[in-house]
Amino acid sequence: MKSISNFWVFLTLITVITISSCTDDLNTDPVVERRLEDLLNEDPDAVKGLVARLYGGLILHGTGVPGSGNQQSDVVADDPGEAVYLRSLWNLQEMTTDIVKNRWGDGGLDPLTTTSNWVATNKYFGYMYNRIFFQISQVNNFLLETEAIDFQEKDELRAEARFLRALSYYHAMDLFGGVPLVTEKDGIGGALKPRSTRGQIFEYVEEELIQIREIIPVQNEYGRANRSAVDMVLAKIYLNAEVYANTSMYDKALEFCDIIINEGGFSLDENYQSIFQGDNFNSKEIIFPIVSDRVNIQSFGGTTYLVNGSYSTDTMNVREDPDDPESKLLYSIADLGAQAGWTGHRCTPALYSLFEGISEDSFDTSTDDSDTNEDQRAIFFTAGHNFEMNDYRSWKDGYPTTKFRNTYAAGDAPSMNFSDIDFPMFRLADVYLMYAEAHLEGGGGSESRAISLINELRERAYGGPSGNIDAATFRSPDFIRDERARELYYEGHRRQDLIRLGQFTGGTYTWPWKGGIVTGAAIPSTYALFPIPLEALQANPNFGGQNQGY
Repeated sequence: MKSISNFWVFLTLITVITISSCTDDLNTDPVVERRLEDLLNEDPDAVKGLVARLYGGLILHGTGVPGSGNQQSDVVADDPGEAVYLRSLWNLQEMTTDIVKNRWGDGGLDPLTTTSNWVATNKYFGYMYNRIFFQISQVNNFLLETEAIDFQEKDELRAEARFLRALSYYHAMDLFGGVPLVTEKDGIGGALKPRSTRGQIFEYVEEELIQIREIIPVQNEYGRANRSAVDMVLAKIYLNAEVYANTSMYDKALEFCDIIINEGGFSLDENYQSIFQGDNFNSKEIIFPIVSDRVNIQSFGGTTYLVNGSYSTDTMNVREDPDDPESKLLYSIADLGAQAGWTGHRCTPALYSLFEGISEDSFDTSTDDSDTNEDQRAIFFTAGHNFEMNDYRSWKDGYPTTKFRNTYAAGDAPSMNFSDIDFPMFRLADVYLMYAEAHLEGGGGSESRAISLINELRERAYGGPSGNIDAATFRSPDFIRDERARELYYEGHRRQDLIRLGQFTGGTYTWPWKGGIVTGAAIPSTYALFPIPLEALQANPNFGGQNQGY
């Protein structure tokens, strides 16, 4: 087990100042178990536990041990693990795209996988929306409770809470467009406010991040927001400003990418795989992780979902003699630190066809010695699987990825029920790619520097300069789209990327099962936003109407 700081241990100890679920009533008042002032009199550091709980809102379902039967979800859910913030975000940002498809199909997953038949009653849209506003309500409550109380690092801790709220509004703006803007100034739960426009949410997020930027430390304890995390969200909203605010801000995106690169103190890891393994807390590349720990921060909605959901004993426990269950085991999911495979996620040919030399008989192309694939970012299990995805419900159609794995730098892989892998929500490689894209879109900067940054990523991937690109390749259509896929697949960015690049809706770019068709089909422009969940509209008669097309 990795060592986590006392800040994160607080997460398992503090249960005060919690807000009850708001799935059926988005304005439910908080249930305050103890007065914060009394708690701080007993333990001055307890406020850190409350902030840790805010961070925990990104990966935990609520209370209780996952899978034990005694767990309670912060939001109403058929299964608490389904409604975790990170899992919900990943489902909407990755599963709806060319990256990955899921074969379970239960309770509304099929419409995500096929990017079709989206309705306001799909529970997965509701899980994400309610998680966002539960998180926002928790932050609002924390800010209200701590406003008149003195404690150490008050300004910094409150700024971290505000960062988490801005992060949630950024996700709300990206996924749903305009939403009600509720802060601590509106009181607990907030008034039944009408939705603000997407542009107004953009302005709020921008202003909030700029205000806290000088308060949050340049360097912070691992897993907590630092100034580069703030700058990263600013760079993200500026890169997508044409989508969010109908105005180009590529120059500002490039400016903040420059700041992160020059002043953040981060550097690329030497080994790509190390960013996604159980001891990735040692990574020098991760700007803002969502911390996981198999003992202290257990979740079926964090990287456990990405690991177990992508593994299966049906095909991935490979024996020397496939007809002899007692023959030598050549490869197994236990080698990657997994106790269970849920037989769910496979990547699509639209992704792995971007890598040269994929072999259909390799157990794991990242460790394959056959030299059939030069790009070490192509981490797929191919043996026994079909290259084409003719049936997304068939486990053997498509290649699972083992990019996220519970292995360690020392080479060991202890068997685990829960993942030790921290999810890299933001990392330096993305900053390099954003700089390059902002430059291509007229944001300034230097072409030679943009190409140099891209080639740093590719030299790591290829183990040398053999994969380096020139200016003509850099400027070629779809290079940035494809390079972002190669570098960032499975990391929760893809839907946003395709929308920004004008290739998510319509039929300009298709992928397997887009629009519910095996070869891909056009989808309506309204799918650039998800529908506002029906329960949110019913709970707030002042909301202001559904997103267009639903």
